[in-house]
Amino acid sequence: MRVLSEEQLGAVLAGVAAPVPRVVVSGNFATPSRALGVLDAALAEYRLFALNAQDGLPDRPGVLLETPFVGPGMRGRAGLRYFPSRLSLVPQLLKQALPPDVVLVHTSVPVDGVVSLGTEVNILPAAIEAARARGGLVVAQVNPHMPFTHGDGLVPVDEIDYALEAEEPLRSPVPRPLGSTAREIGERVAGLVADGATLQLGIGGIPDATLAALTGRRGLAVWSEMFSDGVLALDRAGALDPAELVTASFVFGSAELYRWVDRNPRVRLLRTEKTNDPAVIARQRRLVSVNSALEVDLYAQANASRVRGAIYSGFGGQTDFVVGALHSPGGRAIIALPSWHPKADVSTVVPRLAGPVTSFQHSFFVSEHGVAAIWGHDAGEQARQIVERVAHPEARAELRERGRELGFGLL
Repeated sequence: MRVLSEEQLGAVLAGVAAPVPRVVVSGNFATPSRALGVLDAALAEYRLFALNAQDGLPDRPGVLLETPFVGPGMRGRAGLRYFPSRLSLVPQLLKQALPPDVVLVHTSVPVDGVVSLGTEVNILPAAIEAARARGGLVVAQVNPHMPFTHGDGLVPVDEIDYALEAEEPLRSPVPRPLGSTAREIGERVAGLVADGATLQLGIGGIPDATLAALTGRRGLAVWSEMFSDGVLALDRAGALDPAELVTASFVFGSAELYRWVDRNPRVRLLRTEKTNDPAVIARQRRLVSVNSALEVDLYAQANASRVRGAIYSGFGGQTDFVVGALHSPGGRAIIALPSWHPKADVSTVVPRLAGPVTSFQHSFFVSEHGVAAIWGHDAGEQARQIVERVAHPEARAELRERGRELGFGLL
């Protein structure tokens, strides 16, 4: 690993031979903004591949955006190339269909000849391997604020070509107070989680409310695609089994959370192929998967990726964890969402999805109005419970009428 100045790194990147190189960059809240800025100034045209990219990505002609999971930094951008993929398969996507020419990662400072990918392991080990296999470049932005995390994100400095030293605070999600709807949903979801369960949750009001409602549980474990501050609160409340590692592939949250994961032997960040493999998920004890959706329908299907036909996010790990949870002994796959979309002013429960299905065959649907038991019930009973226990009261009459037209006689 050769440490360069910004000017020197720019000269190196300007010499990348590919006519339109593909650049894979750390996503979520771990994007190495200084290194990416140097690359953007050095290359007139390139493909930029990132997962859940946040605001601040280069936005100009010549930058072609690619992703299997759209974040706010790419959402609605002209020319965005969306690649539908389960997150567990994105490493294969990079090794086969979309091999990178350059990988930009955000790392800790070296410790005994090794840097850590810190808060974002995810697909990056696979991206580094794919770039290495075709003679591409691996560039690290080395930041003393990046935590040193254990697991699959440990990279020998010999596997990194160039480094840019840049001290800058890590980004964190904007904290938002929990609303009453999220609290009600979180409490209902928590009621489906027993002592000794293994948790998978994402980030947002409903996951945060669910975790806040679980502080009284004991013996919990975490096997998740990611986690945020709610897991730290569980640990401090004594809800986590101290004998179990907290396992995920990336993390984002507050500066306090980043301090907690730094060199913490109880936290292990693994590559996506492991955390999101449905077969590996199924081996976890009583895994409870909690995911959200933009809308659900009377066929017990969930759409978490598109709004009015336009891509909003993507599959992410939802499909991986729904399948894995259903095969976990005692596991449960839960879709939790508010019954009404406040911005669009429409019901989130619809008779039949108009767009693609993200996941199906769940254990429960949960809204602020109640819990619908899906698994083990016939299609008519599933639809009845969705209408009576999940849908907003103002939407139920129309849902019953449309449901009868669709053949759900029990409505």
